[in-house]
Order: sequence, then C-alpha cells, then structure tokens
Amino acid sequence: MKYIYSIKIIFLIIFIFTFTACTPSHLPENKGGFYHSGIYFGSHFPNIYKKGIRDGCTTSKGTYNKSHSLFQNNKDYEDGWFLGRNRCKDLLVIDEE
Repeated sequence: MKYIYSIKIIFLIIFIFTFTACTPSHLPENKGGFYHSGIYFGSHFPNIYKKGIRDGCTTSKGTYNKSHSLFQNNKDYEDGWFLGRNRCKDLLVIDEE
C-alpha cells in the first residue's frame, strides 16, 4: 500500500514540475505583444486600447492623463485606461524631500 502511495506522490511531483518550471513568466518582447513602462499587457489590442493603457499608466504614475471624450464614448479606451492605471500603480514614486 505504501508503494502505491509513493508512486502517486512521485507522479504528482513530476506533473507539477513539468507544467510550472518550463512556463515563462512573460513573453519576450521579440515575440510580440504590447509593453508599456516595462509591463507586458498582452497582444492583439486595437490602437485606441493601447492609448487608454498609456494614459491610465501615466495617471497611475502621478500625472493625470485621460481623454474624457474617448473615455465616455469608447469602451476600448475606457477598458485600456483602467487596465493601465491598475497595472502601473506600483510604479508611483513619491519624493520625500
């Protein structure tokens, strides 16, 4: 009985290492996709979505930037803006002088 249990544990460990150790943490830039401020956002975004990401990221880093007309009238821009703001929020640097 212990032998079967040991084999199951070994197969489980092999399975875990096979599917986690070889998975890249992000796509390299030469593989495509959209990067902004060193953050990989994904691929196949329309240009207006990318503009929303850039503006949201800029806002998150401390300089408010939003096209209000696009935000109110274009769902891609709005979604991109929120994604950029949320993904870049850790890039805010506060000078304590």
